[in-house]
Amino acid sequence: MAETSRSMPILIGVAVALAAAVVVLGAYTRLVDAGLGCPDWPGCYGMILVPETADEIARAEAAFPETPVEAEKAWPEMIHRYAAASLGLLILVLLAVAVKDGQPWRMPAGIAALVIAQGAFGAWTVTLKLWPQVVTAHLLGGFATLALLWLWGLALKRPGWRVDPSLGRLAVATLVVVVIQVALGGWLTANYAALACPDFPTCHGAWIPDMDFAAGFDVSQVVGPNYLGGLMSSDARVAIHFAHRLGAVAVLLFAGALAIRLGRTPLGWSLGAVLMVQLVLGIANVVFALPLAVAVLHNAAAALLLLVVVSVNYCVRRIG
Repeated sequence: MAETSRSMPILIGVAVALAAAVVVLGAYTRLVDAGLGCPDWPGCYGMILVPETADEIARAEAAFPETPVEAEKAWPEMIHRYAAASLGLLILVLLAVAVKDGQPWRMPAGIAALVIAQGAFGAWTVTLKLWPQVVTAHLLGGFATLALLWLWGLALKRPGWRVDPSLGRLAVATLVVVVIQVALGGWLTANYAALACPDFPTCHGAWIPDMDFAAGFDVSQVVGPNYLGGLMSSDARVAIHFAHRLGAVAVLLFAGALAIRLGRTPLGWSLGAVLMVQLVLGIANVVFALPLAVAVLHNAAAALLLLVVVSVNYCVRRIG
């Protein structure tokens, strides 16, 4: 096997940082209701940049009369697109370098395919007017891209962290629980259910509130309506929110047990710290009615938690 290019670990590190930025920017875009800040894709009102001059705004609103220009919402959307496009280009460069150096190409090729799919989901997010299924899939794709880039970096650097192989099953179970919780968080965000329960630890003053799980997790929602702000009933949103809380309990139990078993190791401390921060941020989102900074940090901490758990799983299975 050819020697790894010296530039490869650096490029992967940049890609990880950029992927993390894309995840955070995506969260910010959703939270400020800027997902439809530009009514078309890949441009914005048919332009490369957000229309700002009087002439540009007039042309934009003539072309899209049903969506007046709101620059404060269009810019977050376009910045997110610029960052995502830059990440896609960088991943293609990484694939080219791997092939050129005779390195294993399946991992970079898989990541490149995922990023191309992410581009399609990004377009559908706009053209299908925030259809929850697409929004959730787009979020999961972003997290998956970040995790795979991180895993690739670990495989190249081979850090000296040691994990008892007996923790393998618990590590896998924790990873599964975290991924499910990320999916629940995406579904919650896509259906605007973050404030469906305005109190904590109860929900509308009850430990088991009125809920409609069938409607809350109905994946047959039709394409066509504008889903900005959500279209579900209150009981359906409560069901989504309640499920996300139950998922948080599961993450706390599994990740907490894993952190305890890891003990006083870098991964053990990291997992415990991120878990506690994420728990506090989740509670703060409810208690303080979803402050923007707290909600964005909650998404960032979820990504960081995923990376720590991926690291544990990598170390459990590493040979040599």
